[in-house]
Amino acid sequence: MTKDTNENNTQSSSFRDQILRELEELKTKRLAAQTEEVELDKHEEVVEELQTFVQDSQTVDDKHETVKIGGVLFPNSYLVEETEQQEDTKVEEVTSNLVEEVEETVTTVSQDTVERNLEELRNLVAANTVDFKEETTRTVQGEQFSTEEATSLEDTFLDFPTEDVSAVTGDTEILTLDESVLASAALPTTAEAGEEESVQPVQSRKTSLQKTSKQRRQEQDKAAKRIVSVIMSIVVLAVLITGITGFIWIKSSLAPVDTKATEAVQVEIPEGSTTLDIGKILVENKLIKNATVFNYYSKIKSYNNFQSGFYNLKQTMSVDDIAKALQESGTPTAQKEPAGKILIVEGYTLTQISQAITNNTQTEDKNDKTPFTSEAFMATVTNTDFINRMVAAYPQLFASLPATDSGVMYQLEGYLFPAVYEYTEETTMEELVEQMIAAMDARLQPYYETIASKNLTVNEVLTLASLVEKEGSTDEDRRNIASVFFNRINSGMPLQSNIAILYAQGKLGQETTLAEDAGIDTNIDSPYNIYWKAGLMPGPVDSPSVSAIEAVINANTTDYLYFVADVTTGTVYYAKTIEEHDQNVAKYVNAHLE
Repeated sequence: MTKDTNENNTQSSSFRDQILRELEELKTKRLAAQTEEVELDKHEEVVEELQTFVQDSQTVDDKHETVKIGGVLFPNSYLVEETEQQEDTKVEEVTSNLVEEVEETVTTVSQDTVERNLEELRNLVAANTVDFKEETTRTVQGEQFSTEEATSLEDTFLDFPTEDVSAVTGDTEILTLDESVLASAALPTTAEAGEEESVQPVQSRKTSLQKTSKQRRQEQDKAAKRIVSVIMSIVVLAVLITGITGFIWIKSSLAPVDTKATEAVQVEIPEGSTTLDIGKILVENKLIKNATVFNYYSKIKSYNNFQSGFYNLKQTMSVDDIAKALQESGTPTAQKEPAGKILIVEGYTLTQISQAITNNTQTEDKNDKTPFTSEAFMATVTNTDFINRMVAAYPQLFASLPATDSGVMYQLEGYLFPAVYEYTEETTMEELVEQMIAAMDARLQPYYETIASKNLTVNEVLTLASLVEKEGSTDEDRRNIASVFFNRINSGMPLQSNIAILYAQGKLGQETTLAEDAGIDTNIDSPYNIYWKAGLMPGPVDSPSVSAIEAVINANTTDYLYFVADVTTGTVYYAKTIEEHDQNVAKYVNAHLE
């Protein structure tokens, strides 16, 4: 037995060297070309026989000469010869030797089959180790044996032809044991594979759930954005529609009620009526569409001088036209539908007014005349009886009316308010003139108390305002010019205004050249020659506007004593001394004389 054993050991050593060489040569090739098909049948057969061997190892019949494992016969003596010498050897050594011998036996089995068989064998042995530790010896065929005395499985395997193993496994390619073992170690165990297979689906499901949740949130965000966009679009659209509708509605409210209407509607505006009250009256008479729109529109446009009285208005008039008409003085009594209109321009003298009343300004036809004449007009405004009736009718306005012997050219000069006046076929000249007087009284009503508080008379205010009307063109200039006149009056200086002299000459309102203005006769003998006489003229020289009247009542506070206007630009330059004034005259007037 020793000889055979030595021979077998020699063969085993040689065979192992060959296996190691083959392992180095085929390692890379086998790892890259691992067979995916598993010999399940062979694998199950080996596992079942090994399980049967382990389970029956305690009750093996001592008469059996061999034990069949994995289709290979092993001598029973290998399992029992050494049991008497080392009874205390642990079962782990036996099982370890057994695994090694089985690994060598199945070297030609396909790589996947060997790896799985060896793994199951190790699991099986590990499962039975606990039972083996409970007893240090076991009886095989009725005798105790030691694992150290057992015949080597490798020796037994070496006696078994390789061709027979290939025939059993069905593999045509012989694998080395190391290659099989290394391949087995490289591959995951069945348990690990199972865990990986079980973990991968869980991770996949988790990832899928995460993706699904993320997608759901994204879809919700998109839906929310769409909803917000829709809502914002609706809001913007609603605002636009509201704005456009409101604009159209307001524009429509400002338009004429009936563009085809021909008859006039007479309305009465009571004294003290507010703008809203007037709007309601106009709505009731179907002259405008909305009282609130009229109220706000009038405030925006600063139409705040509406006059009481009777007015003849038409549905063809816009809100703007009606508002302007209501700023003119209405008649104290109801009047019929006007046959025409007369325009009195600011700064007109009575002579100029007498010409204006002959022109019907209701039409664009300049040849359309009124039933009035200049002669009839001048006769009326100079009629003493008529003037006395007016003084009685308008006591505040005529409280300081200059007397006929005061030197005035016309008593009513400056007392007729410049505006647009309507007339009918029945309107008389006296009625027309009275409309103009009533309009001036209405404009001065808010200032009567202020005029008295400043120790002024209505005649003084209208007289100064008639000069300011011609000397200045802007409100600021008019207030500064008024301050110059007051400063000169307070200083006892003559006003020295060419306007009064031109009026005395009968040239005021006529076109004159710069040379004529510069060469004006300042020595004319007239009560209106204020070049050498201190103080005011006996009365106004023209019909001043409300702006000029307000400039006198609320004049600026300055220390100017002189002023001169640039004859080319109209800009007014002020001076405190005569030297400054002479320089301004030379620069802005004389320098432009031919």
